[in-house]
Amino acid sequence: MKAMVITEPGGPEVLRLRERPAPRPGPGEILIDVRVAGVNFFDTAIRRLAQAEVPGVEGAGVVTEVGAGVRDLAVGDRVAWLHMSYGSYAEQIVLPADGVVRIPDAIDDETAAALMVQGLTAHHFATVSHPVRPGDVTLVHAAAGGVGLMLTQLIKARGGTVIGLVSRPEKVPVASRADHVLVSSGGAFVDRVRELTGGEGVHAVFDGAGASTFEASMSVLRRHGTFVFYGPLIGEPPTVRLSELPRSISITYPTPEDHVDTPEKLRAHTSELFGLVESGALTVRITGRYALADAARAHAAIESRATTGKLLLFP
Repeated sequence: MKAMVITEPGGPEVLRLRERPAPRPGPGEILIDVRVAGVNFFDTAIRRLAQAEVPGVEGAGVVTEVGAGVRDLAVGDRVAWLHMSYGSYAEQIVLPADGVVRIPDAIDDETAAALMVQGLTAHHFATVSHPVRPGDVTLVHAAAGGVGLMLTQLIKARGGTVIGLVSRPEKVPVASRADHVLVSSGGAFVDRVRELTGGEGVHAVFDGAGASTFEASMSVLRRHGTFVFYGPLIGEPPTVRLSELPRSISITYPTPEDHVDTPEKLRAHTSELFGLVESGALTVRITGRYALADAARAHAAIESRATTGKLLLFP
């Protein structure tokens, strides 16, 4: 089978399509023909550091072989996965049977693959990191990005208000589901957010912009607000001195491994996301489709910070 291999640490050019031995499932495992693999910004960090041979943690495909002891899945089942051990940039992948979910008939492969990282991340943010309640006012960084678009919709579905930040004027229409959309770079949003909240600040900030906006994000939180920080891949993580916090706030750093740390949570949370898509409450925006051989182009695009929505690879 063919797979996209990281040949050495470096830029997009170190991604090369290579022939690899076809995998076989062991006990409790399944073999999947990958139909779609998702591209995520942290894939670029894995590439820069060569932390895996084959990148990619999410995708959708069809079961082609089951290992001994697998009872709940059969050849021909459509499945999706979030697998933090990488390997999804390939024509085939072997995964634990309890690490995948069946895709409902009403959900296409592209949508299922796109939901596994960004959808589950946004769901975790809005239901666990800061369980959004009706009337909550929130600030969502990168509101035109894949996570930001889904997070905005999930917050709205739970009765919250969204102030969305985008980096460029052309991204404003993409983030239009937010109640207010601000164009900002760095910390230039502070005065406008305070104005929109009558000086009180927001109940929660969801900041994936990295260290450059950390202090500004803290400053727009109201008392006992929640700072959901998930941007350490963009520059160095900030150092926090508790004595310098502007007021009584909570800071949380959710990681993908904690979004769905059991098979039961994976099934429950994806089921809720699939249901929201089927009902029309959640729309997945896919803006880039690349052949597996063009993964380097996809990485260059996502690193440019000019993309919106989700990028996908097709073996």
